[in-house]
Amino acid sequence: MKIVVIANEVLKGELLAQQAVDNVVIEWQDEITPVQGTDAYIDLLFNHSSERIDKLKSLQPATIIVNAVTATFNELPAGFIRINGWNSFLKRNLVEAAGTDGNKKAAEKIFSCFNKLTEWVPDIPGFITPRVISMIINEAYFTLDEKVSTKKEIDTAMKLGTNYPYGPFEWGATIGLKNVYELLTMLSKTNSRYTPSSLLQKEASA
Repeated sequence: MKIVVIANEVLKGELLAQQAVDNVVIEWQDEITPVQGTDAYIDLLFNHSSERIDKLKSLQPATIIVNAVTATFNELPAGFIRINGWNSFLKRNLVEAAGTDGNKKAAEKIFSCFNKLTEWVPDIPGFITPRVISMIINEAYFTLDEKVSTKKEIDTAMKLGTNYPYGPFEWGATIGLKNVYELLTMLSKTNSRYTPSSLLQKEASA
């Protein structure tokens, strides 16, 4: 199998956290460049632009997998597969993804090349895990804004209390607060419990 991955060094390291199998050819790119005979393209730097979408669409019938946490299939061409590729999440041996019955087996085979399992979830903005983590980060910002505790103390308490790999502020910095704010803002349009903290909004805009 031949796979082209568009990624930066951080996401490359995360995708290879469980190491790739021997019988796969992987080409790493920082910009999309068609490669003859490629079975799949994984765009971890996907930016939702129409130009990007058109470029990826032109690569079909190769399997197209995009890091699209907020965009759903209503905004993507038929046949695309969405994954949660936010920083820190691809380190896991499980990839959170949304697809159709026609392309799920292909995606599972592709991620098995990286020794990862595929967890299929509904095609909703934020999948499951990013929604949960974004809410935790948001609540931490409400707590900080109320001067209950400091960032360092909240991070330490969260890691010790839940055994999470990061505290909420560490996780927000790792993911990128703009990503967290964008997801919360989108979700808050239909559910007010996702309304972003004003302090989170301020730091995301800084």
